[in-house]
Amino acid sequence: QVQLVESGGGLVQAGGSLRLSCAASGRTFSGYAMGWFRQAPGKEREIVAQISWSGISTYYADSVKGRFAISRDNAKNTVHLQMNSLKPEDTAVYYCAGGLTGWGKGVRSDYWGQGTQVTVSS
Repeated sequence: QVQLVESGGGLVQAGGSLRLSCAASGRTFSGYAMGWFRQAPGKEREIVAQISWSGISTYYADSVKGRFAISRDNAKNTVHLQMNSLKPEDTAVYYCAGGLTGWGKGVRSDYWGQGTQVTVSS
């Protein structure tokens, strides 16, 4: 059974930082990209960042470019999202995703974590 478990969410003031982590178990997602999505109240789930299996290629939504950084450790089967200069509009539930197909806005995922809440106060 595949499990993706996120951690690191919370409440932070605007301008602050958070680091999200995701630990995968049950499979290694070898050869697959992994990523982070988010869903704000009343909005559709959207891709935030994506990283290739090698870690060489990354994708970021325009809204987070220059502020967020995605990384992965294949030996530990983990993926991380460093979020800096957070804004109130970053408030959402953030989901780790594995086994991604496609790239960027058209990406799809077969596996999801349970989500972690990120709240940025103004």
